[in-house]
Amino acid sequence: MSDIALSIPQARVARPRSAARVLRIVQTVSIFIIALVIVSPLLLLVVASLKDDRFQILADMGSFRAFWVSKPTLSNYAEVGHLSGELAFGRYLINSLIILITTVCSGLIVNSMAGFVLAWGSLKGRAVILSIVIALYVIPQESIIMPLVMMVSRAGMADTFAVQIVPWVASPLYIFLFYQFFTQLPKELLEAAEMDGASFFRAYRSIFLPLSLPALATVSILMGIETWNQYLWPILVTQTDYARPIAVAIATFFGQDSIYWDRAMAASVLMMIPILGLYLVFQRWFVSSFIGSAVKG
Repeated sequence: MSDIALSIPQARVARPRSAARVLRIVQTVSIFIIALVIVSPLLLLVVASLKDDRFQILADMGSFRAFWVSKPTLSNYAEVGHLSGELAFGRYLINSLIILITTVCSGLIVNSMAGFVLAWGSLKGRAVILSIVIALYVIPQESIIMPLVMMVSRAGMADTFAVQIVPWVASPLYIFLFYQFFTQLPKELLEAAEMDGASFFRAYRSIFLPLSLPALATVSILMGIETWNQYLWPILVTQTDYARPIAVAIATFFGQDSIYWDRAMAASVLMMIPILGLYLVFQRWFVSSFIGSAVKG
């Protein structure tokens, strides 16, 4: 009798433990499947870029051989890495890096200053301006792109680096992100700086900006991805190789009679590396910013 009495509570304890173990297994398997779905295209891309035969790449598609290369070679990277000529993807990559770095650095300064003024400035009508900024965000970029093309053409900016940088430096989304971050910091910091004789700009530069690393990292990554993946705008405003970015140049592989999958894969890997490096550099602040936003939201 006593053995039966002891076995009932043990069975009740063992049942939740087994359920928890099954739940962990299901979660692990689910995460593994999701990771596999996300990583497999990247793995296929890298493996295909190491194959020298474009017909073999097509033949391997749809089977597990697409994820394996028996004789890896870097010849595709050597063919597309030139700075001039028909396959000057080295030049296109440098163009994209110039546009990326200039746009992100300029954007951080302009958007953070605008967000700080809207948060703590003495400008009249800040609430109205903020409402207009938020309203501008919902307007699709494609709806204003043709008038914008006409404006930059008449200004003589077509086929330059400036035309791919200047229109995208200021963004309603990033101004609002900085505004939100600055309003969460205590106003006493600004009041204490002003009591010590610091100007409004000095308080922004020396106090609030150093405290904004999570916001700076988040905007850097989001703005970097947006700039790096621009396709429609560069194809409308560039006519020569002078300032053409790599995203537009890769498309030339698919507009010809023969598609060179091997070179296209190598160029795609080259295009992926800088933006991946940008994420790895700012990963810590980017993740902490998202976690903080989730907790506060």
